Amino acid sequence: MKIILTGATGYVGEGVMLELLRTPQVEKVLSVGRRSVHIGQYPLTDTGKAKLEEYIVSDFMDLKAVDPHFEGYDAVYFIAGITSICTPEDVYRRISYDIPTHFADIMPNKEKMTYIYLSGMGTDPNGKQWWMPIKGATEEYIRTLGFKHAFAYRPAFMRWAKGQRGTKMQWMQYAYICFYPLMRLCGLANNMTEVAHSMLTCTRDGYKQFAINPRDIMKLANQL
Repeated sequence: MKIILTGATGYVGEGVMLELLRTPQVEKVLSVGRRSVHIGQYPLTDTGKAKLEEYIVSDFMDLKAVDPHFEGYDAVYFIAGITSICTPEDVYRRISYDIPTHFADIMPNKEKMTYIYLSGMGTDPNGKQWWMPIKGATEEYIRTLGFKHAFAYRPAFMRWAKGQRGTKMQWMQYAYICFYPLMRLCGLANNMTEVAHSMLTCTRDGYKQFAINPRDIMKLANQL
């Protein structure tokens, strides 16, 4: 499979990228972002590193539908995002709605592609917290665009991948790691291998529901 990935310099995107590059079913990963991931710093084989191509852009909103970089891919894993904590609502809306929906709009051959949007646990179009309707609106917009498959991922805690170096929000992961086994039992935690492998299963086979929760991620990962 050939995958377009955003957010590879953030915590979740970095972990998913590493696991995709380690997975034999993945032929190529196109990382789209504002800066390089510097792939040479990671403990990957030469074969894994060779799967990665980078497309550095200054502003996602300037990308056009005719961009040849996006031809020939099986899926988009849109993982770029920002926390709502201490983020102004207009900034959050641009990053969590304007950019992912624009990116979905410009994808070619939607009927042959899967689009996975990393949303978050608690997302609700009618939610009472101000960020919930924003992400909920993003989910619903992507759902209507005619992709072969479209999914909203709503994970909770995600354990880092082997060799991961990112720093964004990683302090939170370390703070909660002692609760990881219990959180898994409660269906509230996944590791990055599961996240990446479940996305590949969704790309290959589809799935019975649009919103993917941590228990779904575990199930799908085992089917790759």
